[in-house]
Amino acid sequence: MANPHAGEVEIVVDGVPRTAKLTLGALAELESKLGDDTLIALVARFESGDVSSRDVLALLVAGLRGGGWRVTPDDLLASEIAGGPLAAVRLAAELLARAFAEAA
Repeated sequence: MANPHAGEVEIVVDGVPRTAKLTLGALAELESKLGDDTLIALVARFESGDVSSRDVLALLVAGLRGGGWRVTPDDLLASEIAGGPLAAVRLAAELLARAFAEAA
C-alpha cells in the first residue's frame, strides 16, 4: 500500500496495485527522457493543464520504476491503468506534487 507521506502513489496496472514514487534516481531518468525539456517546464505544463500524453507516460514510468517495478514505456503502453486516461493524468500530477511537497 502506498504511503502518501513518503511521496508514494498507488497505481493499479492490469489489476495489480503498484507503488510509484519519484525518487532522485527516477527524477534523473525522467530528466534524461525529457531531453532539452526541464522538470520545471514539466511542472508548469501540469499546473497550466497543457500536459501531453508523453508527459503522463514518462512520469508514470519514472514513478513506477522509483517504486521498484522495472517497467518500460512499452510495457505501460500495453497495459490498462485503472480509471483510464483521466486517472493516469491525475496520478501523474499526484506524483509530481508529492515529490516536491515539503515534509509536514
